[in-house]
Amino acid sequence: MDIVDKSWEIQKGIEERVKMLGKGKYGRVLKMARKPTAEEYTKTVMITGLGLTLIGGLGFAIYLLVTRLPGWLGL
Repeated sequence: MDIVDKSWEIQKGIEERVKMLGKGKYGRVLKMARKPTAEEYTKTVMITGLGLTLIGGLGFAIYLLVTRLPGWLGL
């Protein structure tokens, strides 16, 4: 088998996998998926940002407690 035949076999394999993309386990999900509206996207970004801020603030508070508390208690 020469390089051209091998490349055609690889190409056929790729095309078959792409054809089956919408028919496998996740086909139903992909068919139902749609682009979010601007309002949905904005809400998602705001909620995600709020979550990141809260988790970051909690982590910073724990950091301050761990680094400053022993000094305040005289340990």
